[in-house]
Amino acid sequence: MRRLPTPSPSFTKRKDRILQQLSIPDSEYTDASPKGSIDAGIRHLIDGINRLDGFVTTSSCAGRVSVFVEGKKATDPEQQARLDEGYDQEQVAPKPAQIAGVGGKGGGGSWLFVSHDPVPLEEGPSRADLDLLLGLRSSRVSGQRRIGEDGSSESPTRLIHFKFEPMAGFRESGAINLTANAGEPVTPIVAIRSMGLALESLIGMQTQGVPQRTVSAEYLENLLRIANERFAANTERIERFRLGVLEATQPPKKKDGTEWEDAQTRRERKRAEGLKRKAEFQKKELDTGQDGAYADSYMTLNADMM
Repeated sequence: MRRLPTPSPSFTKRKDRILQQLSIPDSEYTDASPKGSIDAGIRHLIDGINRLDGFVTTSSCAGRVSVFVEGKKATDPEQQARLDEGYDQEQVAPKPAQIAGVGGKGGGGSWLFVSHDPVPLEEGPSRADLDLLLGLRSSRVSGQRRIGEDGSSESPTRLIHFKFEPMAGFRESGAINLTANAGEPVTPIVAIRSMGLALESLIGMQTQGVPQRTVSAEYLENLLRIANERFAANTERIERFRLGVLEATQPPKKKDGTEWEDAQTRRERKRAEGLKRKAEFQKKELDTGQDGAYADSYMTLNADMM
């Protein structure tokens, strides 16, 4: 890896501002995530990246398991199809805030449960405890309406999703913000994404504001066990990523272990070394001349005293 360019003043200023925000005590710090703070499991990675010149990161999810009630869908099927087709595409106008797109985000969706750590299951939680933990009501399969058959226009039936979302994996990662508006500095961002360990399953429906489980408690418990296993794999990947970043940002080495230099860097180093030797030589000559003058004066003085 070649040496990185010196960070621009605008980047340095932005990094200083971000680091100042991150230095706020955890009890006072908030961000836009559902949790509202930095995950403890990712703090060491964030701190390591922020110690590197030319890099800065704000906050990241260490991985999470969640239960999510999707937002309100459009009443017009054609309108919803257009929104779904243009979901996450820049050329399509943003969807109205009150209508959810693919995956149910937006449109008044809500989190029933979020954990950034494995969910303890050693004691085998009871069915009631599990429902209570995840914000659900017991299953009521009999008489269950189909999606979209709720007669109330104010509280339509909404799907409930169980999700595990990892931090690490990186196959879907990439660079963004490679261009900027006129007059503004470019601030490239590497977005770390992955679907490699992701898990999602529909586990219920919310009808008339009541979130009801439509799968068995055993099935739900199995989902949590799988999510816990993926938490462990995700933690290992985060550490591999951390070590990879540190290794990639170290000065490149030659086969003999010395630091590799490109031609320009070598010329600059040689020039600096030459100037340093010249200055040392001139200083030595000056010191030698002064010492000689001092010695002559000393000998003359002693001769006069004899």
